[in-house]
Amino acid sequence: MTLLDSHARTGTVARINPVAKLGASALIAIPLVLTLDWLSAAIALVLELALIPFAGLGWREFWVRTWPVWLAAPLTGLTIALYGEASGTVYVDWFVVHVSDGSLELALATMLRVLAIALPSVVLFVTVDPTDLADGLAQVVRLPARFVLGALAGLRMVGLFLDDWRALELARRARGVADRGRIRRFLGMAFALLVLSIRRGAKLATAMEARGFGAPVRRTWARESRFGAREWALMALGLGIALTAVAASVVFGTWNFILGPGA
Repeated sequence: MTLLDSHARTGTVARINPVAKLGASALIAIPLVLTLDWLSAAIALVLELALIPFAGLGWREFWVRTWPVWLAAPLTGLTIALYGEASGTVYVDWFVVHVSDGSLELALATMLRVLAIALPSVVLFVTVDPTDLADGLAQVVRLPARFVLGALAGLRMVGLFLDDWRALELARRARGVADRGRIRRFLGMAFALLVLSIRRGAKLATAMEARGFGAPVRRTWARESRFGAREWALMALGLGIALTAVAASVVFGTWNFILGPGA
């Protein structure tokens, strides 16, 4: 465990059930997905940034975790600004590039929406353990145990997948077959890894069946997944952010329903 991981796990949000984190992220994201206006996304983003210090993340850790989001959002906005639908005053009109008032406003709304949706998801899931999430999905949401445990087992295999890729690469280099032909080498390694993954998956499925993971009876759990006051409070915060953003957008007339006639 890294220093960032140990620091993150001491925060207020660290002990909250992962199902509540998933629900709060969904409550924030769904209204923002349904509209494409800058005001609702901006209000949601401001409220989220005000609450992030209470998540137990230091600012250095926050930037380390979220820098891909801060990089992707402006790039997404730039694409919309250059190639979005032109409306209002046109500033640049060259070939397929159309920069206008409408495309710039749409670019700003898109950039803010990406930030408002992605940032809380990243911050909330920094401290989520896959096993805790599986416990919550099975015990709280009541998803089928067979599906949840299979997904958890597959997720746990990701680390082995990466180790196998490195081992294959080193083995091919030791045999002198990895010095040239990068595309051919990649395709060969990908096929070998696919075969290895299928074999390992079949063995893992057999082992899990032998241990009774697929038995048609009500199973017991080693750890109880609780959903109490802290979880409901986090869900309420997510709902409050979404309702505030939507209400402000409707009041000031910027609401732009993506499935409406004007979309």
